[in-house]
Amino acid sequence: MTLDSSNVVIFIILAFSLGVVLILGRSSIPDRLRRGMALIATLLICFAFFLIVYFLANMGA
Repeated sequence: MTLDSSNVVIFIILAFSLGVVLILGRSSIPDRLRRGMALIATLLICFAFFLIVYFLANMGA
């Protein structure tokens, strides 16, 4: 199974954008919602980092 690099790039940009939006708008997000969104954003950003490392490791293959 091969991953389409354009889809991966879009996911990486969106994951980091979500993190930036949560950081910049943290005062306007309710407390109950903020914790769940921060957890989901953290997981997405970690997966984005994994995809970056995966694509860099497999660039020559």
